[in-house]
Amino acid sequence: MRLFRSLTLLLTLVAPTAFADSLYQVEMILFRQNAVPAITSRTAPEDWAAGARPISADSLRTPSLNAEAEKLRASGDYTVLLHKAWQQNLGEDARKISISDGKEQFGQFPVEGSLNLKLGRFTDVDANFWVNQFDAYGRVTASERLKQQSHTKNGQLNYLDNGHLALLIKITSLTAPARPPVPDVLPD
Repeated sequence: MRLFRSLTLLLTLVAPTAFADSLYQVEMILFRQNAVPAITSRTAPEDWAAGARPISADSLRTPSLNAEAEKLRASGDYTVLLHKAWQQNLGEDARKISISDGKEQFGQFPVEGSLNLKLGRFTDVDANFWVNQFDAYGRVTASERLKQQSHTKNGQLNYLDNGHLALLIKITSLTAPARPPVPDVLPD
């Protein structure tokens, strides 16, 4: 009986807790690969956000991937369409957020979409974005679409390729302790 109590206590201390909600910083760069012909899809639906919660202004953060975005811009091979960073809670339950950029016209934006994020061993990412073109009356006449799912490794820059549109995303825990630096010289 004592063994079972000790084992239970040991498992409680050693076993990872269920992935409780924790605070993360999410940063993404949506860009077009200019060398790949644009693939127009059906126009973005009017309910493009489909119940997703928009990013609140107080959760927006200063992007840290500015060097990567600048390299994309400077090459001439890419067009950066959207670059945003924010913080949000992530957990075992999927969290769907809506992201948009540009001037709104009848509920639609030049760049609009959603990210559905679910924390696990990796973070499951379901990205669904449209890049819209408008006519003189503000109606969407053509759309390019990125629809991609991935299991991304936290704390690292991840690349989601969708042909002519692509996404760089980095999801970093704001509550996990930082890893100690690797020494330059390993001891004997």
